[in-house]
Amino acid sequence: MAEPLSPAHQSGASFRNEWSVLLECASPSLDGQRLRGLLRSVDWARLLILAEEHGVAGHLAASLRGLEEDLVPPETRQALVDRRRAQVVFTLRLTAELFRILDRFTSEGIGALVVKGPVLAVQAYGDPAMRAYGDLDLLVRQQDIRRATELMSAAGYEAAVPLSAIDGGKIPGQYLFFNPQLKLIVELHNDLTLRYFPRRLPLEDFFARQIRVRLDAHEAPTLSVEDQLVLISIHGAKHFWERLMWIADVAALVSRQTGIDWQRVADSAQAVGAERMLHTGLRLASDLLQARLPDKVQATVEEDVGAARLAQQSGKWLPAAGYAPPGLFERAAFRLRMHGGLLSAPAYLLRLSLSPTEEDWTEGAEDSRSWISDAFRRPFRLARKYGRRGNS
Repeated sequence: MAEPLSPAHQSGASFRNEWSVLLECASPSLDGQRLRGLLRSVDWARLLILAEEHGVAGHLAASLRGLEEDLVPPETRQALVDRRRAQVVFTLRLTAELFRILDRFTSEGIGALVVKGPVLAVQAYGDPAMRAYGDLDLLVRQQDIRRATELMSAAGYEAAVPLSAIDGGKIPGQYLFFNPQLKLIVELHNDLTLRYFPRRLPLEDFFARQIRVRLDAHEAPTLSVEDQLVLISIHGAKHFWERLMWIADVAALVSRQTGIDWQRVADSAQAVGAERMLHTGLRLASDLLQARLPDKVQATVEEDVGAARLAQQSGKWLPAAGYAPPGLFERAAFRLRMHGGLLSAPAYLLRLSLSPTEEDWTEGAEDSRSWISDAFRRPFRLARKYGRRGNS
């Protein structure tokens, strides 16, 4: 049995061969001959561990499916088959619950857009069970949050943010709900909770540009492909691109969706000040996974020197799948470069550092008047959480 990944693997040197295999499997332009050569020198147990940590076990399974029987150990094939079966079952269960929630919201006049999760899997891969995800994410207007919380509670979910906090004007990082019977998490987001957007998300524009994606004989409302690309680029940047899955999603989306309106992508990114985040995601997809971009887009991405530096910096901790996370000052510097701008970048970092989430709320103080003390507590909590390299 391979040694599990740990902070001792910070450089990634101990699983370089396995990392190369995952890069090949996650590439939209998979080279079967090259993959066969790489597989001859891998530690299979470690490869499976690394694939799970990076969220690309589905990519690995799909890539190995057509290879010769003697090239892949039987126990590895069986592990991937079992994992695929479990993901399909989970996806069917999650999709059924998704439409149950959407029906409840619709009956009460609450608009919702499904983001990431199964709809992204369909948009990027054509298969809702292809990518790993463990919860549902919905965009819901702030004015509908209280009623949505009541509906979720009536549907058997436990709300992490109580109605008293909502009435007090508290804004969490997300409105999280857990169903203990289904063991399922649902998160509601909006333009107030998505703090990592450099500028406030134009939620009504997202709703106006929504499309519908077919899931299990039903259609789910979701973001346009252009807005989805911007959102997943910001999400990857938020997490410092520590998992290959987030880069693979970008690569797959731009490769499969051949009708992308790139001017609309640029406009959507510009509207929220996320041009560099978008360019970094596209750069990583192009450099690591050979995603092919239109010539004009490729030129624009390559001209962004800041994005190139961020992509290079991400590459230092990326192979370790979050076991070698950036330290506190590295995180701060990365966030500054993500936004760019002499004044806007420090303002962005300051806002993130002082905007309290539910983790910072003073216990028992659920009204908005405790905002100052919550904001004061936040930098100290972040310093404790990320101050030591190796804490993730």
